[in-house]
Amino acid sequence: MFVSLRMKASLSILICFSLTWAHTRTSERPNCNGCNKDLSCDCAAKNLRHIPIVPANVLFLDVSFNEIESISQTDLTTYMELRTLKLQENKLSMIHQEAFDSQNKLEELDLSFNKLENISSLWFSKLRSLKHLNILGNRYTTLGSVALFQFLENPVLRTLQFGNPFIKDIKQNMLRNIIQLDELTFVGGNLRSYETGSFQTAYPIRAVSVSFQELFQENLALVSKILRDVSHPDTSLTIRDISFKSMKPIQTLNEVKEGCTRRISFQNCSTTDEGVTLLLKVLDGSPLSYIGIEDVRLLGRGFWPPQWTHYENLHTIFLRNIEIQGFFRFSSMLQLVFLLKHLTKISVINCTVFVIPCITTYFLQKVEYLDLSQNLLSDITMQESLCNGDSQMHNLNTLIVSHNSLKSLDLVSHLVSSLRKLTVLDVSHNDFLKMPQVCRWPASLRFLNLSATKLHHVTPCIPQSLTTLDLSQNFLTAFQLDLPHLVELWLTGNRFISLPDGGWFPSLQMLFIERNTLNMFNKSDLTAFRSLQFLEAGQNNFVCSCEFLEFFKGHVDRLITLRDGHHSYTCDSPFSLRGLTIDDAQLSVFDCHMILIVSLICSGIVVVLIAIGVICYKFHVLWYLQMTVAWLKAKGKPGVRNAGATLRYDAFVSYSQHDAEWVEEILVPELESSDPPLALCLHMRDFLPGRWIVDNIIESIESSYRTLFVLSENFVMSEWCRYELNFSHFRIIDENNDSAVLILLEPIAKETIPKRFCKLRKIMNSRTYLEWPQDEERQEEFWHNLRAALKREDC
Repeated sequence: MFVSLRMKASLSILICFSLTWAHTRTSERPNCNGCNKDLSCDCAAKNLRHIPIVPANVLFLDVSFNEIESISQTDLTTYMELRTLKLQENKLSMIHQEAFDSQNKLEELDLSFNKLENISSLWFSKLRSLKHLNILGNRYTTLGSVALFQFLENPVLRTLQFGNPFIKDIKQNMLRNIIQLDELTFVGGNLRSYETGSFQTAYPIRAVSVSFQELFQENLALVSKILRDVSHPDTSLTIRDISFKSMKPIQTLNEVKEGCTRRISFQNCSTTDEGVTLLLKVLDGSPLSYIGIEDVRLLGRGFWPPQWTHYENLHTIFLRNIEIQGFFRFSSMLQLVFLLKHLTKISVINCTVFVIPCITTYFLQKVEYLDLSQNLLSDITMQESLCNGDSQMHNLNTLIVSHNSLKSLDLVSHLVSSLRKLTVLDVSHNDFLKMPQVCRWPASLRFLNLSATKLHHVTPCIPQSLTTLDLSQNFLTAFQLDLPHLVELWLTGNRFISLPDGGWFPSLQMLFIERNTLNMFNKSDLTAFRSLQFLEAGQNNFVCSCEFLEFFKGHVDRLITLRDGHHSYTCDSPFSLRGLTIDDAQLSVFDCHMILIVSLICSGIVVVLIAIGVICYKFHVLWYLQMTVAWLKAKGKPGVRNAGATLRYDAFVSYSQHDAEWVEEILVPELESSDPPLALCLHMRDFLPGRWIVDNIIESIESSYRTLFVLSENFVMSEWCRYELNFSHFRIIDENNDSAVLILLEPIAKETIPKRFCKLRKIMNSRTYLEWPQDEERQEEFWHNLRAALKREDC
């Protein structure tokens, strides 16, 4: 009982400790912000010390070039959908045995260039889908004591890369259970032991690359054993990091001949003229059909004494990055006629070739494929190489002379015009600058590459026989040529602002026009291409208008297949959408219908203004505003404001000029000659000459005890009478008095008074007015009442 309790307590402590450690590990792990919608996370070169936290459904995880030292049991457990894991160039020295147990869908694992001293087969025990494994450049010293995939019944591994400067021995068990490899790469310059059969699988490996380094000079027996295992007619063999300078090391290549290897390549090697001669002699009679030489340093002039060896099966030579000292003195290789006459494919890339003598090309009558790219060919030397248009390479169907120093497209067309079987011509990355109007091409030409040739315009020089044309990376803004057979057109990296007119290309199926300055395209642009199926037009300056967004989101996929994916199509304008993919871009209703909305708003404003104008006209608002402004303006003058301090007149007489006779001959004499006499203010008599009339009116009204209005039809029609009436009304409001006296000179019906005389209507409704009697007997009463109305209260 006591022991059981102790065991339970210990187990609890252990569980708590494990949970605490796991939590600590999780809390130490950083987040990675380099993930995209394709479930790919680029976390490389971010100084990470632990596996970062990424979405659980990640498919591609790159944590290379960091500072990761170990991988725990739980670091990768949540990433069960992972297909690719890149861990190269870290400081890994420890990986838990169960670290990859949850990755049974993992297809690619890269652990290269770390500090792993042992490679455990337990790491791969659950990796049933692993196809590509790279463990190069670590610190293990042996492999094969235990088979790498001993726990898997049917490994699907296709590529394996292993080895390092420290590895000492290779055991036969290493590739046990692996049925077939496509590629095997081994680096072992200090290898001391190799068990025969270690590099053999049930089926021959398709491609083997071995780096011998010093081993090629120091342990020829071991090199022979390795070459014996990897030499096979169905295996393409690459030998790296060696030097051909003496007979004994080269003699080990007999194993290649004995194994009937048909394809062999040498990479990162150095040799001499003598070494090349010995190599040809050793491999004499082998069934070689392909020889590749890359990154080789030749200490010689290409003078290889004739050795009539037998290489009847050799049809392909691939040379790239050959450094030749004194290349300008290099031989024309006429001594190798026995090789040249059988060749059908020749690639001489970046080998400082500036000319191939015409006499040499005479022996290349079987050649079908010739690649002279990245060399020093010029117009003059090209003439020599193609024998001034009379070349004997009548079987040539592919000619590549890109990245040279050609200047004249007219000359090139002339030189190849006699090549009756030429179907592919690549003259890209030359400096043609301009294109002639007319060119001579072979009728067989189907593919023409003129990319990066600094062209600004295209002309009918382009042959109508083409099915594929590449004009990428030029300075083109338009392209209108009738090419009825064209199937593929490449216009990437030019200056097009719109798609070319599809009517010129009735057979076009694929159009590539990325990285231009396209603003948009629509349905009519695409339907103009009658046969177009695939389009790549991403990375352009798209204007995300409402019409373009609607078309792109709702219709483009029905018309065409976007091979570069929707994510490549982003908005450049408007500024608010810049950088967003077109699928994510959204515009408001106002943005989409701006013209309509602005039109409606403007129409509404016009309607409102018209309504306001009608109202103002109907109710004479403008007239009243003018009166008010005039009153305020006049009241604001110092001379006018102080005028009312003294009442100099008993009454200011407001009348129409048409009623002046009655006023001057009847009213004025009667009132001014009465006892006591009344002082009247008349505009004809008392207004100050030269003064603004409004100032005179206001001053006279404010200097008078009363304002006497002589009303008649003429009064109603007088503009100045209206001013005087309004100013009198202002005075009544300001001073709160009863200063207005009305005389009705003739009968006026209130209904006939215009509505703008609302103040007159108001005064007539609120005050008693005097009517001028036509009967003389009643006139005495009228004068009596008028004097009483004008009498001052202080008298």
